[in-house]
Amino acid sequence: MRTGTRTALAAALLLAVGALPTPAVAATPDPTHVDGRLPSGATYLMDVPADWNGTVLLFSHGYNPGPANPAQNSPGDATKALLLQRGYALIGSSYASAGWAVTDAVPDQLATLSAFTERFGAAARTIAWGQSYGGLVTTAIAERHPERIDGSISLCGLVHGGVANWNNTLDPVFALKTLVAPDTDLPLVNLPDQQSAATAADALTAAVDSAQSTPAGRARIALAAALHNIPGWNQPAQPRPAPTDWDAQQAAQYEALKGLVKFPAFSWRQEAETRAGGNMSWNTGVDYAKLLGRSSVRKEVTELYKKAGLSLKADLTALDRAPRIGADPDAVAWMSGTSSFTGRLAKPQLSVHTIGDALVPVQTESALKRAVTAAGSASRLRQAYTDNAGHCTFSPAEQLAAVDTLEDRLAAGRWIGTDPDSLNRRAEKADPTTPTRYVPYRPAPYPRPYDLAHPADGR
Repeated sequence: MRTGTRTALAAALLLAVGALPTPAVAATPDPTHVDGRLPSGATYLMDVPADWNGTVLLFSHGYNPGPANPAQNSPGDATKALLLQRGYALIGSSYASAGWAVTDAVPDQLATLSAFTERFGAAARTIAWGQSYGGLVTTAIAERHPERIDGSISLCGLVHGGVANWNNTLDPVFALKTLVAPDTDLPLVNLPDQQSAATAADALTAAVDSAQSTPAGRARIALAAALHNIPGWNQPAQPRPAPTDWDAQQAAQYEALKGLVKFPAFSWRQEAETRAGGNMSWNTGVDYAKLLGRSSVRKEVTELYKKAGLSLKADLTALDRAPRIGADPDAVAWMSGTSSFTGRLAKPQLSVHTIGDALVPVQTESALKRAVTAAGSASRLRQAYTDNAGHCTFSPAEQLAAVDTLEDRLAAGRWIGTDPDSLNRRAEKADPTTPTRYVPYRPAPYPRPYDLAHPADGR
């Protein structure tokens, strides 16, 4: 056959092959997305993949001051995409109200789970999980409605409970008012409205800013931060201070403390007091020298006091002699009954925390462990820690590792691989593109624990 003929024949063959239909590549169907509204007025989100693996993840979102109040069903878009790829159904509600909404959040989350079952059928496995304030909501579900779930995960959660939270929020601002704003008459509790809360926050912030300009003021700010266990590395964008770089640690605490004053100590407190019907925290009978002795940053405080030529003993005496704040018993009863914990876990719970959290310090995990141990549920709890600064700054890999660890516990009937190396291996396998930072860690004691396993404690 001549060359020209062979070339023409080959070209014709290629054209014929190109004209043949191309086998279709199976596209992954989009998840079924559902927006809905509950009778309470709360909205909810559901995302269910076509190849649903039978497990539903009920996500409780963090504290939302409002007025916008959107529903959430995952910690973030990147984690959501990875979980949907793995076949998980993701659901969660907005809660019917913003703020300290536990009395709305728990029933709305359970109603969302019921709505899911009505539409998609019963799940083979249900895991409740949540972050920050949503960790409190999740733990409330785990303790009070264990029949609705198979296990739970708290991420950077307020697992110390409501009374402990508001007591420990009071301590640093009490120290600031006493030591850096002694001539002011600003209220710390019983705030009548948001305007009064904002005015008080602005006045105390101005005093803190002024104090930061002197060595004595910086030492006193460090003392106030120590009473809340605010770490010296608490934002991912901050360079990590050296272990004995007291000045750099204090500078980071100063910024975090101003954030606490601006929102939780006044604005968020006022909203919670309105729900509770009064002031739900106290410092009557509190020994602040003892609290400082338990703090994870006490060494920094003593060094900064020495550097300033200031008497730490004298300032602790001033705190001891300052007029104390008593609580409204009915408000304490409301906060205790709705937002504190017994420690009784009927189902497994994994609680995960960053070690550099200023808003919900890692020591909250000590308070949870104390309650769970007293209630005889220690075998059902595991706690893990990531070496990062900030509140809820987990990577998608670390979040998926937590889900996988609880899934393994539920499948095997016992905890498997809860050590940092195993958690990091799970994280790297789940998402090799984001950090894996689980580390061995033991938090200091929580400064002022309060739980229903120790009903007479906390004063």
